[in-house]
Amino acid sequence: MANEEALSSRSLSTELLATSVYKRTQGRIVRQVTCLVVWSIVVIGAWRFHETMMKEFQFGDYGITGAMAELLRYGVSCLLLAAGIWFGYRLVNWPRFADFLISVESEMNKVSWPNRSELVKASLVVIFTIFFMAMLLFCYDLIWQLIFSTLGVS
Repeated sequence: MANEEALSSRSLSTELLATSVYKRTQGRIVRQVTCLVVWSIVVIGAWRFHETMMKEFQFGDYGITGAMAELLRYGVSCLLLAAGIWFGYRLVNWPRFADFLISVESEMNKVSWPNRSELVKASLVVIFTIFFMAMLLFCYDLIWQLIFSTLGVS
């Protein structure tokens, strides 16, 4: 117990340098999905950074040309990608965040999900209510237009 409290009190900057997996078997699905989402954001960000560097930043203006410029373009992008992937992995193993994700998964397991027929019935009720409210507001709008045009306001 004291070991878990010591782990959970460590800061994120300290946790980034660790290599251990916190509570390996708990909250696996939520942690894996969260990690994949973070990694997707990192991959898209690194790709966009690389594309921006290719178009906007001209290394020739600084006397860097040829292979060195390409190495710099790809190197910085790959370095950002590697750092982001490591950050995503360590984020889901940070004790404070991992405990939150573990509790999210345990609460999601308590949810009673509707079966197909209940889902269809509930969806039909929502769709009918939306159409009914739209028609009601349309009628109110027509009535107010008639009132205002009769009074000569519009």
